[in-house]
Amino acid sequence: MKKEKIVTLDLTGCKSLGEIHQRIKEAFDFPDFYGQNWSAFDDLLWSECDADKIVVLGGETISKELVPSIEMINEILQEFKEHRAKYGELVEIEILS
Repeated sequence: MKKEKIVTLDLTGCKSLGEIHQRIKEAFDFPDFYGQNWSAFDDLLWSECDADKIVVLGGETISKELVPSIEMINEILQEFKEHRAKYGELVEIEILS
């Protein structure tokens, strides 16, 4: 039986957009050429992520200025989930606050 692959993105205490993208890169084990922008996140998620479950933690701990970034992460992850479902590949997205 295949072991479930879980990616945990912990955003606890992030102080900048750059720090958010650094944590994304580390959590998803993206290559060094990750462009640290939303298009790059979206592109590499599709090509590099084979997770069965993605857990996002700590979104409630960031400053109000970064809330749109959390919303963008959630939107990209939901689109990823919906697209994979079309092909019978299920991925669970869990946003914990």
